[in-house]
Amino acid sequence: MRQISTVMKEDKKRPTIKQLPTHERPRERLIQSGDEHLTDAELLGIIIRDGTTNYSAVDLAQKLLSEYGDFRRLSMASVGELCKIKGIGPARAAQIKASLAIAKRFSTISVKPLQQFKCSNDIFDHFHERLRGKKQEVFLVVLLDNKNRVIKEMQISAGSLTSSIVHPREVFNPAIKESAAAVVFVHNHPSGDPEPSKEDLQITNRLLEAGNIVGIKVLDHIIIGNERFVSFKDKGIMS
Repeated sequence: MRQISTVMKEDKKRPTIKQLPTHERPRERLIQSGDEHLTDAELLGIIIRDGTTNYSAVDLAQKLLSEYGDFRRLSMASVGELCKIKGIGPARAAQIKASLAIAKRFSTISVKPLQQFKCSNDIFDHFHERLRGKKQEVFLVVLLDNKNRVIKEMQISAGSLTSSIVHPREVFNPAIKESAAAVVFVHNHPSGDPEPSKEDLQITNRLLEAGNIVGIKVLDHIIIGNERFVSFKDKGIMS
């Protein structure tokens, strides 16, 4: 009776990926048709590669996504946290962390010299992935030439913004050295709410005054939150 019971339980197990027909396997489907038709769990399952006795690689991927919700939150989990999920050991956790780190680095490639931002939304699209997961405020300045083409971008500070941290000297010294004609400021709000604080307004006004003195135009200040941003220029906060 025990043998029959064991067989019945085994029969109820879901098939492993290797037991699926070739055309149903995620890796083969990606090779044949591209990634567009694969679910997040299937893509992550390809990274995990191997399942366990009771779970396929896609099952494990689905468990991770159910726990963390999406790839962004999953990327913020430590190896130790990932290993708390049954079936995920250090090796699988390292594979997951590596793949998500590659994706993050790909999406945050620095702006190239002579690249042009045509509107505030272009700036948001470029910096959003890099800044939205930060747990502290990061202040960047983008240096532009007289045709508003990018010369380079620079990080000025990291931490809660204060007038002592974001000082006009630190902001405009590199702009002067690079002969920049204009600048755009970008920083994030870890809370996810991009609405300017009193400190943000004070710092921006101070930097505007400094820019007028040294002859470098401040085109905009973009505050990035979670899926949202505020442009000082678009909002009419600065002329």
